[in-house]
Amino acid sequence: MKNTNPIGLFDSGIGGTTIWQEIHNLMPYEDTIFLADQKNAPYGTQTKEAIQALSHKNVKYLVDQGCKLVIVACNTATTNAIQELRSSFSIPIIGIEPAIKPASLLTKTSTIGVLATKGTITSDLFTSKLKLYPNVKIIEQIGYNLVTLIEAGKIHSQEMKDLLQLYLLPMVEQGMDTLVLGCTHYPYLTPIIKTIIPDHILVIDSGEAVAKHTQKVLADHQLLTTNDQPGNTQFYTNIDPSVLQTFAPKDIQVQQIEF
Repeated sequence: MKNTNPIGLFDSGIGGTTIWQEIHNLMPYEDTIFLADQKNAPYGTQTKEAIQALSHKNVKYLVDQGCKLVIVACNTATTNAIQELRSSFSIPIIGIEPAIKPASLLTKTSTIGVLATKGTITSDLFTSKLKLYPNVKIIEQIGYNLVTLIEAGKIHSQEMKDLLQLYLLPMVEQGMDTLVLGCTHYPYLTPIIKTIIPDHILVIDSGEAVAKHTQKVLADHQLLTTNDQPGNTQFYTNIDPSVLQTFAPKDIQVQQIEF
């Protein structure tokens, strides 16, 4: 495996672009391939078996493109498929999970909220993680339909604001002072979320931590690029590229492919 090979990322849709941005900010000389399986989004409503099969298909595609490492840029895919993926492929595979650990260290009221998909919140991995924090009250809220609205380009719709108020205000009433965004789509909602919840509540996502961990894993495997020019980036989707294009860098042309 060459250290100049690309980093691969996949998500069920556009959410993983928030992780891609953090990777690109930290390691601008790395080549990257971002794969959006929008035809099958959202993963949060699929069965565990379906999520595993889709995730395996996506990783295989990225491996076939020569990726030296793959980031599962989707909380739902991580919590349901990461062990199967690591046992099936020999390259390093990095998962995403809700940032409960940093939230537990930052909370002053020992009360944190987690907004995530049904696929994440009902997973065995997520449930097992909660047991690590017996002294913290964790309020779980499934973000029904949020991903669907984001994928439809309706981030700023009244329907989105109404849903966020419905989900967040009861969490505020229960005393949360830290909110974990447990889906890579949700950072795009942060500006709206901050108009709904009080200013003192911290909003945390996983992006920066994932980028730093990726850099460390690449270094440990002697896979950090030796290129000294800005990396090449490819964005792929399996439906009409127009929505993903609005979340991609201006100089990147999203390509529609079959996978």
